[in-house]
Amino acid sequence: MGIRPLTVWRKLALTATRKWGDSGFWFGLAIALIWPFAMFGTRIGWRGGEHLPRSGGALLAMNHVSSADPIFDTAFTISHGRMPRYLAKAALWNVPVVRSVLGKGGHIAVYRETARAGDAYRGAVAALERGEIVAFYPEATYTRDPDGWPMRAKNGIGRIALVTGAPVIPVANWGSQDVLPPGSGRPRLLPRRRVTIVAGPPVDLSAWLGGPRTRTALDAVTTAIMNDVTALLGGIRGEKPPAIPYDPAVRPAPVPPPPADGPSASREQLSS
Repeated sequence: MGIRPLTVWRKLALTATRKWGDSGFWFGLAIALIWPFAMFGTRIGWRGGEHLPRSGGALLAMNHVSSADPIFDTAFTISHGRMPRYLAKAALWNVPVVRSVLGKGGHIAVYRETARAGDAYRGAVAALERGEIVAFYPEATYTRDPDGWPMRAKNGIGRIALVTGAPVIPVANWGSQDVLPPGSGRPRLLPRRRVTIVAGPPVDLSAWLGGPRTRTALDAVTTAIMNDVTALLGGIRGEKPPAIPYDPAVRPAPVPPPPADGPSASREQLSS
């Protein structure tokens, strides 16, 4: 797609003007600490920020290739005037400091396979109704596709999209897996890696809006969303995506060799 990394001057301008107002103290502090790495420790570039609505609720549907994705997705989102709210596994609320970053930053806890599993759905709907940007990784964790393409997604995002009618903005990222490889807890700092983020126009869900919210409909909506995300990723990579997304339930991913620098936890998201 020929997206050039941001210039130093552009990065400095964004550093001076980035959005702060509604981050909450702890999330804002985390952004301030990580920002220099995201902007100046990588060769980051992006396109499509004009598709993020300047006000009102919206869903960001993003592919997931690394535990570092939220760092770069946050930099992209706040550089275009919006503050993202993430869905994150509830166990993180038990980690000192992290729980302050998440709780005070307005993020949404995901209680999977518990009596509180519906809380994430209600929290996401409420955030959208307040006019927030809700950042969603529909795959539920970083992809297990051996070639890094988006795998079969959970349909929670389809349900929320149909219930709220909020626009769904597809966002593709490529390169963060080179900064922090999946399963690794040690970032690769030198040489600086290239990270590219592209957003597209809202996904056309008109065929399902106002219709029945059956599992078939939710799966179809989710497929339409992920098709747009995958197409954007294909543009970044200059490659043709697979016709059928990888499904770890059908084709278990090969077991990778243990990383030399230890494991890192993956992000869990709302599922059907």
